Amino acid sequence: MDRDKILLTPGPLTTTLRTKLAMLKDWGSWDADFNTVTASVRKSLLDIIHGHDSHVVVPLQGSGTFSVEAAIATLVPHDGHVLVLDNGAYCKRAARISSLMGRRCTVLGFEDSIPVDPAALQQALAKDASITHVVLIHCETSAGVLNPLQAVADVCGAHDKGLIVDAMSSFGAIEIDARKTRFDALIAASGKCLEGVPGMGFVFIRKAVLDACAGRSQSLAMDLYDQYQYLEKTTQWRFTPPTHVVVALHEAIAQFEAEGGQPARLARYTNNYETLIGGMSKLGFKPFLDPAIQAPIIVTFHAPAHPKYDFKSFYAAVRAHGFLLYPGKLTQVETFRVGCIGAIGQSEIEQAVHAVALALTDLGIAVASE
Repeated sequence: MDRDKILLTPGPLTTTLRTKLAMLKDWGSWDADFNTVTASVRKSLLDIIHGHDSHVVVPLQGSGTFSVEAAIATLVPHDGHVLVLDNGAYCKRAARISSLMGRRCTVLGFEDSIPVDPAALQQALAKDASITHVVLIHCETSAGVLNPLQAVADVCGAHDKGLIVDAMSSFGAIEIDARKTRFDALIAASGKCLEGVPGMGFVFIRKAVLDACAGRSQSLAMDLYDQYQYLEKTTQWRFTPPTHVVVALHEAIAQFEAEGGQPARLARYTNNYETLIGGMSKLGFKPFLDPAIQAPIIVTFHAPAHPKYDFKSFYAAVRAHGFLLYPGKLTQVETFRVGCIGAIGQSEIEQAVHAVALALTDLGIAVASE
C-alpha cells in the first residue's frame, strides 16, 4: 500500500497534504514573519472560544501533557488544594502531576463508564473549603466519555473555585464558549481536533487570575506567566519554538475555518462516529459506552470473545490493511479503541471497517457479516 497509514487514534492524527506541505519551509524563530504567524495562531485560538474579552492564550512547546503540567504549576498556588474529578487515565495523570508539583491533591473517583457527577462535586466543595482548584478532563479518551463541562463550571463558579479544564481531545470539535462557561484555565494541543501535528500545547488563562500567577511556577521553561509576558513584550517565544509545528497549525486552522469552524468539524466527526458504530455493529462489535455519554472523538469497543484474538495480532492485521488502531486503556475488561478524528471522512471510516473485517478473517475469527 503506497499511501500513508490512516491513524484512527486520539492524536497524532492523519493530516491533510496542505498541512504537511506547510512544514517544508524553514523559519527563523526571531524573524518577523514567524512572529506574525504566532500572533495569528493565538488570535484564531481565542476566536474559537470567543475568549478575547475574558482570556489570554499562551502557547508552549511540547506535548499536551507539558501544558497540563505548566497550567497546574502556574495557576495553583503552592498552598493550594487541587480536587481532580477522576473517571479515567488522564484524570489520574493530572492528579499525579498535581502531587509532583507539590500541590495538595484530592481525587474524587467515578467509574470509567460514566461521566463525573456535578452533584458529587457540589458535596465535596461544601465539605472541604480548603479546595482552591478543580481539574476536569472534558473528553476522557480512556473510554471516550464526554464529561459535563458546563455543569461542573457552574458548581465551581457558585463556590468561587478555580476550574482547570483539560480539553485536549475536545477543543475545536465540541463547543466551548468562554462567554457562557467560566474557567481559569483551559488546555489543548496542536495535534488533536484542529488537525495540526503534535509538538505544541496552548493554555487559555482567565485575565482575572493572570496577575496572581506571577512567580508561582517552580519551572523556568514551563512558567506560563513568564511565557505570556515575554510574548506580549517581544512577540517572540522565550525559548526556541517548534517552528514547523506552529506553521503547520497555522495552516490547519485556515482549513478549520474554511470548513466552517467548530460546528462543521463536530458534524464531520459525528458522521464518522455514526458510520463507525454502524459498520462495526454489523461485524458483531459492541461499544463499551452508552451512546448518551459517548463523545464522537474515540470509541472503545469490547474485544472479540474468541480464543484466537489478542490485541497485538489484531493490531498488526489491521495495520497490514492500512489503518492504525489504539489499544484499550481499561483494566476491568479487554477493549480496543478506534478514533473518529483527523483529516478523514465517511469513506475512510468505511474502509477502516472493511480492514477490520479482513483482519478478523486473517486471524481465523468468524465475521458476523460485512
